[in-house]
Parts: sequence; C-alpha cells; structure tokens
Amino acid sequence: MTRPTLTLSLQFARFDGLAEHRAALPRHRVSRAIRAALDNEAEITVRIVDAEEGQTLNRDYRGKDYATNVLTFDYASEPVVMADLVLCAPVVAAEAKRLRKPLAAHYTHLLVHGTLHAQGWDHETSEADADAMEAHETAILRNLGEPDPYA
Repeated sequence: MTRPTLTLSLQFARFDGLAEHRAALPRHRVSRAIRAALDNEAEITVRIVDAEEGQTLNRDYRGKDYATNVLTFDYASEPVVMADLVLCAPVVAAEAKRLRKPLAAHYTHLLVHGTLHAQGWDHETSEADADAMEAHETAILRNLGEPDPYA
C-alpha cells in the first residue's frame, strides 16, 4: 500500500543526553512512523526538546504547567496535514524506562499518537473516542512491528 507523501523537518534542541535521543530517532524511523499514521499528504515538523521547553510550551498553549511527552500543534488536516509535533526527551525517556520499553519503541508510539492528533483524533473528548483512537493506534503500531502500548 502506498503511504501519503510526507515533508518532514526533524529538529533537536540541545540538552544533556542528546546523543541517545538522536540514536533512537533516525530520520527514516521517524518518517516511517508518521507515514504509517497518515491519511493525507503532510508537512510535519518534529522537534525533540528538553524539560524546560516542553513545560513552557505545555503551560503557554495548554495551560498545564508541566512537561508532557508529546504536544501536537495542528494547523490543517485537509487537503494537507500541517502540524508540529514536540516531544519532550526527558519525559519520553522516563516513561520508556518505567514501561520497560526501548526508547525508540516509545518514540514510535508517541509519533503515531501525535500524528493521529494532527488529523483530528482526540482521546480526551469521550471514552468512545479514546477507545477508537487507542484501537487505531494499536493497529498502526502492529503494522510497524511494534507491540500494543496499552497491553
């Protein structure tokens, strides 16, 4: 099956432990995860940030004063998906460790999750929406050879 075209910008802020996160996120892996979750052509920027930048963005744009794993800034979903995905490296690393998952696998899950948000999927609107998004995410990850993150 042909996946939609993706124009990708991959950015890394400077922070301690950057090399580990760069190694977990080679461009081809990032592109593969995002493209697997796309329904339309897309222009997406992925930025990997430290806790300070992650907290600032979450506070300023969502009113939540803590760093979170992934933030999705969606600008358009049709005809071209246009979005920024911001992933907070220390939060992602801590979650991966707690879940006993490889860092790269957790990043793959969050890239799929953020890409679905960019296309209008939302797990905070209702339990039914959460269940639908979770099932779709799980199917995409299975197709990528990744385990069910919710199991």
